[in-house]
Amino acid sequence: MTTTLITNIATLVTNDPALGEGPLGLIADAALVLEGDRVAWAGPAAAAPAADRAVDAGGRAVIPGFVDSHSHLVFAGDRTAEFNARMSGQPYKAGGIRTTVAATRAASDEALSANVARYLREALTQGTTTFETKSGYGLTVEDEARALRIAAEHTDEVTYLGAHIVSPDYADDAAAYVELVTGEMLDACAPYARWVDVFCEKGAFDGDQARAILTAGKAKGLHPRVHANQLTYGPGVQLAVELDAASADHCTHLTDEDVDALANSATVATLLPGAEFSTRAQWPNARRLLDAGATVALSTDCNPGSSFTSSVPFCIALAVRDMGMTPDEAVWSATAGGAAALRRTDVGRLTPGARADLAVLDAPSHVHLAYRPGVPLVTEVWRAGVRVVRAGARDRTT
Repeated sequence: MTTTLITNIATLVTNDPALGEGPLGLIADAALVLEGDRVAWAGPAAAAPAADRAVDAGGRAVIPGFVDSHSHLVFAGDRTAEFNARMSGQPYKAGGIRTTVAATRAASDEALSANVARYLREALTQGTTTFETKSGYGLTVEDEARALRIAAEHTDEVTYLGAHIVSPDYADDAAAYVELVTGEMLDACAPYARWVDVFCEKGAFDGDQARAILTAGKAKGLHPRVHANQLTYGPGVQLAVELDAASADHCTHLTDEDVDALANSATVATLLPGAEFSTRAQWPNARRLLDAGATVALSTDCNPGSSFTSSVPFCIALAVRDMGMTPDEAVWSATAGGAAALRRTDVGRLTPGARADLAVLDAPSHVHLAYRPGVPLVTEVWRAGVRVVRAGARDRTT
């Protein structure tokens, strides 16, 4: 296989303390060698081995590609009016999802797939190389299954979220909808999904309903993740830990017992600051979770209602400014933390054997992601060893 040396890297984030300084495994004046779709070597540029070709990073920083472990991209329609109303003083409520359900049901497969592709390309140009996405805007057997089929055409990280809200078709019989979600709908959707999720929240599903949905998903081979404790205190986090969910997502309203449970489990606390930004809600307290020893991920929650952003750099800046994270912690959480939330060891790091997913920043340090909020710093993106976004690098064949 062809090898590629990326050299003249001002700062390399490897996320491996054995390779460099601190939890990020930082290496100054660094180089990377890629072989096929994998990282073959990482270290000081002066010690770099020869390769078939060399790429000059131009004194820029290189970080692992972002791992966005929570998004809702299979949708149609627009909720600008809802956002405008919120910014004019109306509170956010889970029921707004119904607006997107109606538009999604009415859209063609081609339109939905094109929408997913559009937002994934948007995310890719901002450094996201691994992404999870969910169903949840169909809420019928047919529409949930087609949402997952479409999602699976774009990513391996697909989540069945038939339990986003109780379908408007079952507004007066939530128990019957739970039966559908755990029965016929699950049977139709499981072949396309890796994960099962539930919105465990007032206005959506209570703890008993959520347990039944997640347990049924597990029996079909899907691993749990949970929308937990976003709008109020509730049973979501404890349920996530009880069922060994890969992640409890949102984690805004946490008791001491919730924090302790996360800190003493393999369940990742996935924080989604775009949602708080877009709903003017209370920020999650990342500092509290980190100080307790919980594993934290940062993700976009990209969706048309409560967090219409595909930008992980934007979420990093919010986490540093308003959630008590340091720049190092935020970058780790958006890369290695996201990988942990997907129970992946092949992404979110730049170490030998990892998938060669990386972003080159037009800055000397990863800290600029928070230091220069809103500035498009990602100048190159490599995914599985292939440069898929490029802006001005210089190649030479050796």
